[in-house]
Amino acid sequence: MKQILCLSLAQLFCFSSSAAADDVRQTDRVAVIEAVIAHLETDYVDAALGQTAANSLRDASAGGFFDKLSSGQAFAEALSEMLQELTGDGHPNVEYSAERLPESDDGAETFSANEMERWYGAYLNFGVERLEGNVGLIDLRVFAPIDMGAETVVAAMNVVAHTDALIIDLRNNGGGIGDMATLVASYLFDPELQPLTGIYDRPTDTLSQQFTQAYVPGNRFGKNKPVYVLISPRTFSAAEALAYNLQALKRALIIGEASGGGAHPFQYVPIHSHFVLWSVTAKSVNPITGDNWQGVGVQPDVDVPADQALDEALRRYLAEKGAG
Repeated sequence: MKQILCLSLAQLFCFSSSAAADDVRQTDRVAVIEAVIAHLETDYVDAALGQTAANSLRDASAGGFFDKLSSGQAFAEALSEMLQELTGDGHPNVEYSAERLPESDDGAETFSANEMERWYGAYLNFGVERLEGNVGLIDLRVFAPIDMGAETVVAAMNVVAHTDALIIDLRNNGGGIGDMATLVASYLFDPELQPLTGIYDRPTDTLSQQFTQAYVPGNRFGKNKPVYVLISPRTFSAAEALAYNLQALKRALIIGEASGGGAHPFQYVPIHSHFVLWSVTAKSVNPITGDNWQGVGVQPDVDVPADQALDEALRRYLAEKGAG
């Protein structure tokens, strides 16, 4: 599939950019849709579902569904919405860039540094509090790449290392980079490796197993003190992976509402000089459950409205502490 995308990209970069910055022509829309259909038919992680979605998208395109969308942003949003409806998967997405994307000879990711900053940058910081009863609270809003956010996360984990209990708030975390979720999980165990959710990749037909890290910078919270993880329908992707892993390992009590249900990781693939596809070729597989949270979400151990989850976690910890 990467070869197909590369060939398409080389041709698509020849398109004229003389139109207004946000305008797309019919030929551009057709080229983007064809690239998405090729991905669905060849690489989408669920082959049968990918083919069904590709057929439906082809029919919608032939029926003129996208013809009046001359704005690149509007076209990308409509195409993304249809992709997610057809697959029942929150990850497939097409993103529009008003600026011409950097050309790549090998089809590698060309998402710009500015885009990475927009999704994962320093302005999305992490809150660290110490609550009544010496309870640590970390409000994680995104899982940034390790090279961008590790220092902040390490500092936060060191702050809470000596608290008596820890609350990890993922209610507003839409996901991000899995390596950061693995780093956070590693602080909650001793150095012995613990099995985490792995990734099955359809194009290579391989399963890569993941584990906690034997070494983490600074102090571990450790494996014995209580951990509470707060989730909501906004909790998604890598944030769900952290909650699901800790639940499967019986390391944390999950409190709140069922999460968004996105267990298929994605990668950015350029399919046009102004469009990037969030390509889904893999799925998560947990070695303990043999399953994942795709479409159903992480199910809380304590089901309460999300806006009450923090109070519920504190109430339970203080009650258990008092009983002890």
